[in-house]
Amino acid sequence: MVAAAPARSAASGSTGPTSLDEATQKATNAADWVQANWGTWLTSGLQIILIIVIAVILRNVIRRTITKFIERMNRTAAAAQGTALGGLLVNAERRRQRSEAIGSVLRSVASFVIMGTAALTVLSVLQINLAPLLASAGVAGVAIGFGARNLVTDFLSGVFMILEDQYGVGDEIDAGVATGTVIEVGLRVTKLRGPNGAIWYIRNGEVKRIGNLSQGWSTAHVDVLVSADQDLERARSVITEVGEEMSKAEPWNEQLWEPVEVLGLSEVSVDTVTVSVSAKTMPGKAGGVERELRWRIKHALDAAGIHLAPRPAPVEDEAAADPSAAMAAPSALGNPTSPQSLATNPIPPPQLNK
Repeated sequence: MVAAAPARSAASGSTGPTSLDEATQKATNAADWVQANWGTWLTSGLQIILIIVIAVILRNVIRRTITKFIERMNRTAAAAQGTALGGLLVNAERRRQRSEAIGSVLRSVASFVIMGTAALTVLSVLQINLAPLLASAGVAGVAIGFGARNLVTDFLSGVFMILEDQYGVGDEIDAGVATGTVIEVGLRVTKLRGPNGAIWYIRNGEVKRIGNLSQGWSTAHVDVLVSADQDLERARSVITEVGEEMSKAEPWNEQLWEPVEVLGLSEVSVDTVTVSVSAKTMPGKAGGVERELRWRIKHALDAAGIHLAPRPAPVEDEAAADPSAAMAAPSALGNPTSPQSLATNPIPPPQLNK
């Protein structure tokens, strides 16, 4: 028993230095590893900080540059609208909304490109394999593109509509699905005010064609129905005088860009003739000019004793129903003495001789 105790103490004394040596060795290895890699960590950290700082500064500079450019465009449009000719040719609200939409798109694209590039550069500095990440992002982009293809189509169509200046605020357009005055142009939806006051929300991707009635100039067209027995030369002179008087009156002298022109006869029938009258007007003012021109022509022709022809009654497509069509056709079987009726009588049975 006495000899076993020293043996245990010797065994315990031998394990203690071994564990201490292992701990010392591990600490030495860790210190050597940190000492060998701290320079790389410091370099990578400084690179990451520098990349982020450069990306943020570049993003802010580009966004401010775009904003100043948009503000300069708006100031130029506002200054041009203050002149007599510029007020007719420049729509400040239209230019403002168009420039704001373009600026928003440019700022978003610049932020996405700069920050995305910075993020990929940081990952490459951290020595992260970007191939799986890019492959996953590509697959996710394709899936999102198929799932939200209508949204992407609306957005791209809105961008091109704004860049090409197909229409703007205040324009009278025919979008196929609706017609009205543009009150707001967005990247996804265009808002129209219809003739009856209704507001139409049209997705830009659904618009297949655009008829802009407010760009350049408009045409006011009026058809005057005159009786065929009236003096057409006198009617022409009266209508011409009406156009000259209207072009000198306020506010029609600004809305009429060319003299009212009598084009001649567009239709000729036995009782009536149609005299066509046309005038070039300011964009979007053709409707008001047409109504005023009809009013003045009617009063002038009445004062000159020239009678207008009544409009022909609409021709009915279907002829009136024949009242006898519902009656049944006469039948020979209705007369009991007719041969046909007698032929239908049953044959009497033969009589037997008793």
